[in-house]
Amino acid sequence: INLNRVMIAEGKIDSSAKVLDIGCGNGTTAIWLCKEQGCHVTGIDLSGVRANNAAEDRARQAADVQARLHFEKASATELPFADGSFSRLWSQATFYHVPDKDSVLNEAYRVLEAGGIMVFDDLIKPQPNISPDTQKHVYERLLYDTDFSFDSYQDALKSKGFKVLHARDISDHLKTSYLKLADRVPTDGKEHAEHYKELAESYRRTAAAVDTKEVGWGLFVCQK
Repeated sequence: INLNRVMIAEGKIDSSAKVLDIGCGNGTTAIWLCKEQGCHVTGIDLSGVRANNAAEDRARQAADVQARLHFEKASATELPFADGSFSRLWSQATFYHVPDKDSVLNEAYRVLEAGGIMVFDDLIKPQPNISPDTQKHVYERLLYDTDFSFDSYQDALKSKGFKVLHARDISDHLKTSYLKLADRVPTDGKEHAEHYKELAESYRRTAAAVDTKEVGWGLFVCQK
């Protein structure tokens, strides 16, 4: 799937939107979104280096794009914005990095205006029985864990006050992505051969873990 396009449609993001991109990284998607939809986008990332990289990229954009963009270093668990500051929240592959997901969801609800929409993806744990191989190649490699399955994630969102508009299990796309990543790992050269071999193996084990329902991926759209 073209995740960006799906999220724009599901999040109803147009030129009137005031978007917060949580976990913006180097700002690539936030800048694309701003230019593509003509909306205002604020990006935050816990990494000061990445937030600075995003700000530097912003400075290279046209003046009208710069005027609709802002980046800063901030934590998803303690957002430096007033209540109801944004009409849309957007996040990709970020929430799973944060152990305190309860605070993330609380803060997301707080800074979203009434009627506003949050659209995000996240890794999920379809069932609690994780094999040692999956623990090593997925959870430990990604420094990740979660109590949320596809269904319990929706329950958590509802418990915060969100109305779940749409939820989609996109685990099959996670499997496809990791198989493609495994195929793209360099196989020539001796300097990092062992590292690349281990990386490719971890990617293939992650894809296999989708089949055994030890890891999954969900797309969630919810409204305050």
